[in-house]
Amino acid sequence: MCGRFTLRSPPDDVARAAGAMMDVGAFTPRNNIAPGQPVLVIRPGAAGPMRWGLVPSWAKDPAMGARLINARAETVAEKPVFRAAFRVRRCVVLADGFYEWQANPRGRGPKRPWFFHLKDDRPFAFAGLWERWTGPEGSVETCTILTTTANALVATVHDRMPVILTVDTVARWIATSADGIADLLAPCPAEAMAAYPVSDRVNRPANDDPSCAAPLGPATGTLL
Repeated sequence: MCGRFTLRSPPDDVARAAGAMMDVGAFTPRNNIAPGQPVLVIRPGAAGPMRWGLVPSWAKDPAMGARLINARAETVAEKPVFRAAFRVRRCVVLADGFYEWQANPRGRGPKRPWFFHLKDDRPFAFAGLWERWTGPEGSVETCTILTTTANALVATVHDRMPVILTVDTVARWIATSADGIADLLAPCPAEAMAAYPVSDRVNRPANDDPSCAAPLGPATGTLL
């Protein structure tokens, strides 16, 4: 799954990660983005914040979004809650790293948080979907992040990982027919990524400062 991530890079670098499709504007660097919070999204013709946690247009209660922060790539085209957005409302969520938690090898005790990023530490784009929900108090735009089978690096911690798009595939994901993008849903190659352990400060969404993503040990291609 993907339940926390970061976006700390300069705006120009972030725009390049999205294929320089448009100016992403100014934004506050984030070290611990959590569900329910605003995330930076690009969709056809627009860039800006959306709330993380998809609320379908037909939902009776926007609280439904808390359960829909991720969509499985294997079922997204058929699952009723996602299939309309998959056909016509695809987007990308901009990031430069994400967190996962490793179970204690002794079988009990707290999990260890790890930070995953590209080896060159450049920002990238998660494959996403978006929706607009309208209620008594107006409209809200929300999004979800697609996940796929974990690569060899992430798999030691979790069996799922977010779908990471390259600069060359962002435009295809957003604009191509849903019938022509199945190949984009594969995991990012493990050799392109690195990981290191981080402080348990990241466990609390209220903590959002550089220490959340600061390494407690060296970057590695094999988790300990």
